[in-house]
Amino acid sequence: MLTKEELPDCPVATTVQLIGNKWKLLILRNLLARPWRFNEMLRSIPGISQKVLTDNLRVLETDGIIIRTVYPEVPPRVEYSLSELGDSMRPIIQAMEAWGKGYQQMVRAAE
Repeated sequence: MLTKEELPDCPVATTVQLIGNKWKLLILRNLLARPWRFNEMLRSIPGISQKVLTDNLRVLETDGIIIRTVYPEVPPRVEYSLSELGDSMRPIIQAMEAWGKGYQQMVRAAE
């Protein structure tokens, strides 16, 4: 989680700081549906590297947005899911999805 000193004054800047790159948004999009394992998430996000996915998952976990669960199995199984805080971002992602669909329709209609 961010410390009080790390929080921007602007609430929009705070949100952008937490989820403001395309990889984090696509990770959250996936996790809104269900928990995901690392490799299936890697395959589901075109263009993301293993290192970038790992880095973004770690930051999201540190910020309290996702939960990493390790199951004591052989081989070990790790799943990522949204925390309660992460799930509270659902309306933001849904609004972005609705706006994106509208924009896609507008562009396709103009062709």
